[in-house]
Amino acid sequence: MPKFKGNLTAGTLGDRALFHLQYSRGKDLRAATAYDKLMCFSHAVRDLAVDGFIDTQRTYFDQDVRRVNYISMEYLIGKMLENNIYALDIVEKSKEAIKALDITLEEVLALDIEAGLGNGGLGRLAACYLDSLATLELPAFGYGIRYEHGIFRQEFEDGWQRERPDEWLALGYPWELIRPEYTLPVCVYGRVKTVLTPGRVTKKVWEDWQMFEAVPYDVPIIGYGVNTVNMLRLWRSQPAEGFRLDVFNQGDYVRAVEEKNWAENVTKVLYPSDFTYAGKELRLIQEYFLASCSVRDIIRRYKKNHNDFSQFAKKNAIQLNDTHPTLAVVELMRILIDEENMPWDKAWDITVNTFSYTNHTLLSEALEKWSVDLLKRVLPRHMDIIYEINHKFLQQVEIHRPGDGAFMRSVSLIEEGPHKQVCMANLSVVASNKVNGVSALHSKLLKDHTMPEYADIWPDKFCNVTNGITHRRWLLKANPGLSELITENIGDGWKSNLEGLKDLEACAKDSKFQQRFMEIKRDNKKALAKTIREIAGVNVHPESLFDVQVKRLHMYKRQLLNAMHIIGLYHKILDNPKIDIQPRTFIFAAKAAPAYHIAKSVIKLINIMGDVINKDTDVAGRIKIVFLPDYNVSLAEKIIPAADISEQISTAGMEASGTGNMKLSLNGALTAGTWDGANIEIAEHVGDDNIFIFGHREEELQALKRKGYNPWKYYDKNPELQRILETIRNNEFDRGQPDIFKEIYEDLTQHGDHFFYMADYQPYVECQQRVSELYRDQAAWAEKAILNVARMGWFSSDRSIRDYSENIWHLEHTPVSKEQ
Repeated sequence: MPKFKGNLTAGTLGDRALFHLQYSRGKDLRAATAYDKLMCFSHAVRDLAVDGFIDTQRTYFDQDVRRVNYISMEYLIGKMLENNIYALDIVEKSKEAIKALDITLEEVLALDIEAGLGNGGLGRLAACYLDSLATLELPAFGYGIRYEHGIFRQEFEDGWQRERPDEWLALGYPWELIRPEYTLPVCVYGRVKTVLTPGRVTKKVWEDWQMFEAVPYDVPIIGYGVNTVNMLRLWRSQPAEGFRLDVFNQGDYVRAVEEKNWAENVTKVLYPSDFTYAGKELRLIQEYFLASCSVRDIIRRYKKNHNDFSQFAKKNAIQLNDTHPTLAVVELMRILIDEENMPWDKAWDITVNTFSYTNHTLLSEALEKWSVDLLKRVLPRHMDIIYEINHKFLQQVEIHRPGDGAFMRSVSLIEEGPHKQVCMANLSVVASNKVNGVSALHSKLLKDHTMPEYADIWPDKFCNVTNGITHRRWLLKANPGLSELITENIGDGWKSNLEGLKDLEACAKDSKFQQRFMEIKRDNKKALAKTIREIAGVNVHPESLFDVQVKRLHMYKRQLLNAMHIIGLYHKILDNPKIDIQPRTFIFAAKAAPAYHIAKSVIKLINIMGDVINKDTDVAGRIKIVFLPDYNVSLAEKIIPAADISEQISTAGMEASGTGNMKLSLNGALTAGTWDGANIEIAEHVGDDNIFIFGHREEELQALKRKGYNPWKYYDKNPELQRILETIRNNEFDRGQPDIFKEIYEDLTQHGDHFFYMADYQPYVECQQRVSELYRDQAAWAEKAILNVARMGWFSSDRSIRDYSENIWHLEHTPVSKEQ
């Protein structure tokens, strides 16, 4: 544990909190609000992290270590206070220390702030990886954006999603340290001029640009049970000149702050809508902003120990977490060539040996492409460099496959057509020394189907690193009851090495252990039922089967398939009110992208289904539907420990990996899922008998496509499916709005059913029947749930990070000693 000016006791921690109350908050106990107490206690804990961070940075500098620089648009780090208390192993001391503030730890934790830095699995994965890097004592630095409003706060209005600003910074954020001394310039727009140097060599010069600034804020990432504290650096945009006094004095008050407003918009929200040209431009600038200031900061730090760039690639790995930060490749090339006057070939060699790229999707619409015209306008010098990279790359391709024009077009960084586009995934592959997928199936499809031409050129460049999760948050913190039961039976070694959970297998058939296990699950369900009542006003029964689907709302993730199954169950009850069905509570939580209309229609459909079905006296509580708004890490920590069934029902071949599936299995939920993403590896580890797999596999769906997939074929032969679709088309839940779900109906029938709902409906229903039958045998269910927990050790993010370190980054274990 990091030093704290002597031995840490509950008394010294309490004294430090009181110190911050007076000198950081400017109050005494009589004037302090509960929020003041949260802030001053968080600052007291942050002091511990700062001690460790200083020790860590000193160690890295003195040993001149190789670091990984992880660049990601998202970091879903969740609430930090409780997580940091666990990492520092000061839970009991904190409970005692906080009494000095006349408040309980539970009351303070309830007020903790969740940073609005991400949206879905991409951001949560990045947060897990930073946690594991620190815990494994590996040198790392995270880079992201300090969004003022995050993505959005989700509310429901008449069942429809409404987006509200996420004001997570309104009252301050106790974990960040502002670093104005490291503020960096960022330039956009302008033009490129060719000049002649004194040596009679032509050189491209970027001029007439518009400049704004990037201000860094550091958030400490504390390793569990070690002295390593790495840092997540978040950038905030600000104007280079915030206020034009001369213009203001002339009476033009709007223009006086025009530059300030423009610059600050860059980090206002995560993923500005790209529905308009202005939105596309802002989003491109946002991505370049992250890339530029992160690369400049990496170079600044490198130059502390080095006078030239000969060791740059040996001392720095840069990991691109998806394509959003890809412009970092071009920015490094620009700096090396234009500012450091380095020859092209040398600069390119350094760049390729520095970067690696993680691909997170196979969906063509999610593989980023930027208009050449837009890039020329916003980043003219960078577009020149991209053209040159492409030119030199295609020369190599011509040697590899002489005369093969089709092959050359398929690998070009520039997609030709009426509107030329730069393919950012292609650029990431060409400029990286390693490219990885995030599950075994995803990596295979990436190599064999999405990018086979690149695999032909560089077969050894592609590899797999299956995603992982940090059990310290998703089991130890989120499910303390289960954590205590595990420790009582197999010791606490699993906390530092999750593979130790394997010893729990011996308890799976023990009736007393099963009873304790199910009691803990029931307690978690009761706690979630209370949360549901408070948030949604719906009373649910903890004895029912909690059927959970919590993830980003997208048609390929198929929340709609779940809804179709519920409608089918409802029809059965309407036809025979006395039918014997397993009572279920269907729990949804998801955000849809603001411009994704059909996904927002699915949210409306599920909400309107809940309004009708939850109140239907014939249903008599056997089905309850709850859609919890504003899904985030804190809500996930309440839902996941209470889940009985984990819905992982994406169209096979379309989910890269998933991490929610891992979190739910680790907490004793059984998976109902397709043969997709990490579901495959979960099945391999927990055993086919302990997971519910259904539906067409990826190769079977490809065969259906080749034969000419016809969704009407499944519609015509299944009266139950016909009735469900007619219920949706006619909106039989609210006949006053008959056409609002017509788009959903047409998507599944007339528009080709791109995500194979019709083909997988009947297998899904049969899978759910197997789920219901097993749940009635609680002992058999408990055994399978326990085996899921026991066999999830491989899915730790610690294992993922070891894979990255050994196969891609080549980092050295660097313990940090406490400086006395």
